Amino acid sequence: MLYGGLLVLAGGMLIGLVNFLVREGLYSSISTAVAVRPVSGAPTPAASASPVPAFPGPLQPGDQVVRSRTIETFTQAAEQAAQNRLLTVSLITLGVFAVISVALAWWMAGRVLRPVGVITHTARRLSGENLHERIALDAPAGELKQLADTFDDMLDRMEQLVGAQKRFAANAAHELRTPLAIQRAAAEIGLDTSDPAAVARIRRKLIEVADDSERLIEGLLLLSVSDQGLERREPVDLAALARSVATECGTSKDARARDITVRARTAPLSVDGDPVLLAHLVRNLVSNAVRHNHDSGHVQVDIHDHTLTVTNTGPHVPPETVPYLFEPFRRLRERLSGPGEGAGLGLSIVASIARAHGARTEAEANPRGGLTVRVTFGAYP
Repeated sequence: MLYGGLLVLAGGMLIGLVNFLVREGLYSSISTAVAVRPVSGAPTPAASASPVPAFPGPLQPGDQVVRSRTIETFTQAAEQAAQNRLLTVSLITLGVFAVISVALAWWMAGRVLRPVGVITHTARRLSGENLHERIALDAPAGELKQLADTFDDMLDRMEQLVGAQKRFAANAAHELRTPLAIQRAAAEIGLDTSDPAAVARIRRKLIEVADDSERLIEGLLLLSVSDQGLERREPVDLAALARSVATECGTSKDARARDITVRARTAPLSVDGDPVLLAHLVRNLVSNAVRHNHDSGHVQVDIHDHTLTVTNTGPHVPPETVPYLFEPFRRLRERLSGPGEGAGLGLSIVASIARAHGARTEAEANPRGGLTVRVTFGAYP
């Protein structure tokens, strides 16, 4: 209806313009044509070649007045008749044009907008159970084809996000169930014995499990906070922060017990962001590099060209598993529930904080073992 209305409006404006232009010059055109031809009687053959007087013989003063009035009356009548005829024909033409325009516009709009109906039908049908379906519009390249392809790409991202959330919920439930089961078993065993040594061991085990559960919950909360974006921004000296964290992790109990060396080589870099979250990002990277290392290994922290790089020695990392290390609860080995094992959230928290700061996170396996993780700031607007 919109297309048809626009066409009818354009047709009406065109007909109005034609009538206006014809009406403006119609009287003068008719009067000029009548003035050079006889008003009464049939024209002579010579009349087409040269004008002749309207009355034979010499014109008298009264004859001139009669001739002028006759020409004026004839011109007005001809003008009115021509305008009426033109208006009648224009209105009939506009009516026919309107019917044809609306019909053609309805047919063309139906053909052009049919893909929109397909997209709408697919969007209404989709739910969490059939996110795998796609529009897959078979149409020539154009705006609607691009819209359908963009909708399919959005469905791909939604499917990945929903799948990741489902895996996250399942893994979180499993991770929280494990320490609860250990606590229950330890409490039941501890209550069945009166040996002070056994009670002391159970007590230490319960404290260790409680600490692990606390770290897990803190990691989940931090991951949730970083996924929500930044509430405040301020300039942060990332180079000084990296050196401080490297010193802290290098002198930690775990690093000293395993003789792991942590070195920092930084160029000046200031990042506009949340200092607390950035501190967690650097600390998670360096502490993971220390934890997943071998004895007498080393960790290298570099800052160069707006990129924070953390490289460590350690066990061999299969290259095909590297992209999955940024997902929550992903580990290279199965969970053993041992001391210092970690919650499996370190790199996922790093990736989430990096996204909140517009940074890109990459990782690659080192040929001789270990992992290299890069966080490039300013990668996204």
